[in-house]
Amino acid sequence: MTHTRSETRPETLLKIGEVAAQTGLPVKTIRYYEEIGLLTPTVARSAAGYRLFDAQVLNRLAFVKRSQALGLSLAEVQQILQVHDQGELPCGEVRQHLQVKLEDLNQQIEALEILRAELQGILSGWQEKPEGDRIRKTICPNIQKALP
Repeated sequence: MTHTRSETRPETLLKIGEVAAQTGLPVKTIRYYEEIGLLTPTVARSAAGYRLFDAQVLNRLAFVKRSQALGLSLAEVQQILQVHDQGELPCGEVRQHLQVKLEDLNQQIEALEILRAELQGILSGWQEKPEGDRIRKTICPNIQKALP
């Protein structure tokens, strides 16, 4: 898809290598983000088909990186950016996504705490030489119950 930005002077546009150098992102990642529409309002194509980026792409990519660091998916980031691109402040949308992430994280922590307790129980009752009958009926009698 070709986008033009008449309000941006060509000398202020960045080439993809410059964007990569300034953001620390690989060129391949930047291309992918453009392909899935995350960079749409900040990219144009030269007459030769090269990607040229408005300087706002740096802010946009910083937002994408920070959002991912907080656990948001690219699909969630795209939803947030769509709100932004409509001229609205997307903070409410961001908050909703982060609240869901926090709930998910709390559930994962609870599951990990249950697993930790189970592992501690197994290790506290560990037998280096279990009963002979249990050895024949299991692979590791410390973590398996013997089959009849």
